[in-house]
Formats: sequence, C-alpha cells, structure tokens
Amino acid sequence: MLYIPVIGLEIHVQLKTKSKMFCGCSNQGEYEPPNTAICPICTGHPGTLPVLNKEALLFGLRAAKALNCKIPNQAKFDRKNYFYPDLPKGYQISMYDMPIGTEGFLEFEVIGAKKSERDRARIEIERVHLEEDAAKNLHAPDGSSTLVDFNRAGSPLIEIVTKPDLRTPNEAKIFLQELRAIMRAIRVSDADMEKGQLRCDANISIRRCNDDGSVIDLTLNPKVEVKNINSFKSVERALLYEIQRQTKLYESGDVLKYDATRGWNDARGSTEEQRTKEGSADYRYFPEPDIPPLDLASLRDEVPVFELPAARRLRFVEEFGFPPADARIMVDDHDLADYAEEVVSELKEWLAALPEADGTADEIYEKHKAKLARTVSGWLLSKLGGLMSEHHVSMKNLKIDPENFAEFITLVYGNKLSSAAAMTVLTDMLLLGKDPSQIMEDRNLGQVEDADALTPVVERVMAHNPNIVAEIKDGKLQALKVLLGIVMKETEGRANPQLAEKMLKKKIAL
Repeated sequence: MLYIPVIGLEIHVQLKTKSKMFCGCSNQGEYEPPNTAICPICTGHPGTLPVLNKEALLFGLRAAKALNCKIPNQAKFDRKNYFYPDLPKGYQISMYDMPIGTEGFLEFEVIGAKKSERDRARIEIERVHLEEDAAKNLHAPDGSSTLVDFNRAGSPLIEIVTKPDLRTPNEAKIFLQELRAIMRAIRVSDADMEKGQLRCDANISIRRCNDDGSVIDLTLNPKVEVKNINSFKSVERALLYEIQRQTKLYESGDVLKYDATRGWNDARGSTEEQRTKEGSADYRYFPEPDIPPLDLASLRDEVPVFELPAARRLRFVEEFGFPPADARIMVDDHDLADYAEEVVSELKEWLAALPEADGTADEIYEKHKAKLARTVSGWLLSKLGGLMSEHHVSMKNLKIDPENFAEFITLVYGNKLSSAAAMTVLTDMLLLGKDPSQIMEDRNLGQVEDADALTPVVERVMAHNPNIVAEIKDGKLQALKVLLGIVMKETEGRANPQLAEKMLKKKIAL
C-alpha cells in the first residue's frame, strides 16, 4: 500500500520592534538578565491595560502583503484562554476570526526535488495574525524544578498558518528557508531558528494513494502536530520520522483516531507523545475587551513595498550575470545582497575609469558580464567569505567597504595581482581596513608585466631545470605547468602567469 504525506505548517516569527506588543518594555529581553525587561502590563498584573504597538502592526501588515494575503478593512484581537506557567495572565492576546491577512500564497523552487516530485510549489497561506509571545520556561536538568523568565512575555509575534499543501519534508524545509529570506528582506525579523526568532510546528497526516500517486480518498485523516523543532534540518528529519511511524501504524491496522501533539527529540531522532491536540473550542476565544477593532484600510498606504527574494535572485542573474546558485546564497542574506549590489555599482565606475575603457560603465560591464560576475561572486563568497569565517567577522562589522572591494576586483580582473598576492591583499583589507592599492604598494605585491624584467628569471629557471625542459620538448606539455610554477615561486607570485607561459613557450620553441 502506498501513502502520501499531507503537511501544513504553523510558523511563529518574532518581530524585531524596539518594544513589546502591548507595553513599552524592551523587546531585547533575550539579551538581558532574567526578569529585568518586564513591567506590570507584560506580567499580567490586575488592572493593567494593553496599548498596541503600531510598529508591530505595520510589520505584521508587511508580512501579510509579502505573502500575497488579502488585507481586510478591519481586524481585531481576541483572548485565547489556557493555563500554563509561562503565561502570566492565564490567557494570550491573539487573533481568531478577524486576522490581518488571509488567502495568501508563496511560490518557490523546490531545490533537490526527486524526478517523481514537483520542482516548483505554490503553498496557500490560510492566515497571518498578530499575537503576543509567552514567557520562557527553564527546566532543571534533573527535572527537579522549573524557572520562568518573563523577559519574552509580551514580545510581538506574527503567526503564519499554511494550508496542508506541502507534499514532502524537503518542501517543508525549503518553504521555511524561503519564508526566512522574505522576513529578512522586508526587515521585520532576523528569523533565526536557533535563537527562537522563527519557530515552527509541523502538522502531518498520511493518506492512501494508487501506484500512480493519485489519491484514493481525499478525506484528511487525523493529524499529528510536531513541536520543539529548532532548525530547518530538524523539520525535515521530524517529518520523515513521522511519515515512517504513521505508515507503520496504518499498515498494522492501528490507524490514528484523533489529532495529537508530539514533541521532536533531536538527540534521539524521534517524536514523543505529549497530549491530544486542542481545538479552537478548548481555548474559549472571545474578543479582547481592552483593545478596539483595528482600522486596516487607513494603514495600507503606510506599508512599504520591498523587492522579494525570488525577484531579487532573478535580477541578480539577469542584470548582473551571477550564477543562479551564487545569487541564491547572496539573496538569502539581505546584508550580503546589498553589499554585492553596491560592489557591482562601484565596479562599473572603476572599469569605466581605466585608460583602456571602451564605453560607458554599463556598456563595459555588459560586454564582460559573465567573467566579471564570476570574478565578483568567487572572491566575495568563497575567498572573502572564508576569511570572514576564519576571523569571525560579520557583514555588519566588515571593514572592507564596497568601493574598496570593487577596486580589488578591478585589480584582479586586470591581472594586476596574482591569485596568491590577491589573497594577501584581501586578508590585509579585512584585518586593517586599508584600500587594496595602498597594500599592494606597501608590500610590493604588484604583478610583473614587463617582459624585460621577467626574461632573466625565465632563463634562470630553464637553466636550472634542464630535465623539465627536455620533457617539454619531447611532447610532455604538462611539464610546462611545472616550469611555470617554478617561475611563479621565484617571483613570489608576482609574475603575470600568461606572460610567463608565453615567454617559456617562445624560448623552448613550442
């Protein structure tokens, strides 16, 4: 018997506002000592009244708009009632029947899809709504006690609920990665899963299908909500495990009879039973009496329009010539993408200023776009990225401004620096913040382009390596690379390799 999974996600995104959702406390409580970023409002003292954070509302509307949701004229908050130690009021202020966004969708490319799977997906978004976060429980390792830090209580969240449109664990992982990129692009959240800024509960059920993949019965079976997932990889692993577990149950005749909640144990690689899943009736929703309904129609014009990751990736490929895989890496980090875009802009100006320039800045870049783009992305992502990782430097504290990096690329592209010398220059740029020309001059790293200066080096290398020269003359042309390597070593990497190779060939009479 074949089964296919039916997957829906409930995602919470912590908004990076300055203050909390309904009070003036700092929204940076995760970086403060426990129970210091709190006040009577966010800790639920009797008689206190919530006041809505307008920035949180506008951030929520940004997210709804970016996810192609319909934004109604009105929305309202509701009380979601349940008791738990991390919920100081005994209820959460959330939204129920009148959220800020409905009927949205997100389309994305399914990287790594198998031949039998779709390579592009469109996932319907059921709703986007605002709510406040709960506090944070800290459990003693031996289970003897639980401490509560209320710093997070009242922090603003948006909850994004998809329809059960996802078909594979891989799709769920990529959907979340695309969602993270969008939240970062519209500047509402850093959406770091490991820091709890993006949290996901995955709902999954399975249903029977024919050998060709067509569904036998469209009825949705009872689902399991998997909680405690804190990384993209864990989302995929948890869903794969749950598909296998549910398949075994159905094949043994022990079908699921009701919705349930299970926790993901990352260390064991398994889900563990927690409780039966609550329904909306269990929460006894009713309108929040202390916050009037929201007039969203008057706020639509205050929601800015952002270039979303999919559109930016396409533009980076078509306009700048970056390889698609490199464009994806850049755009997934909007600080890196902004930096790359500024580098290309500055690079055009540097190229247009060269004595041999043969057109306008845009014309020159377009003429040599493929090679220039590969040079920029290679040095930016691989070489500079590796150095930044090694020296624990982030984009926010990078000392190399886009103009200096563009100048560096101009030197590399124009063969003014060998690869080895370029790495030395780039390292000094990273650590010292100097411009590349100054470093090149101070350390005498400029590439030797003068044939007269290279002639004695080439002749000396040939004289000291007669066996290699003989091999080349006998037709073993690979030995030419060995001889060239010796020339480069003799000049400490400063010789122009193309010129040196040409001179070797001429003197060996190839």
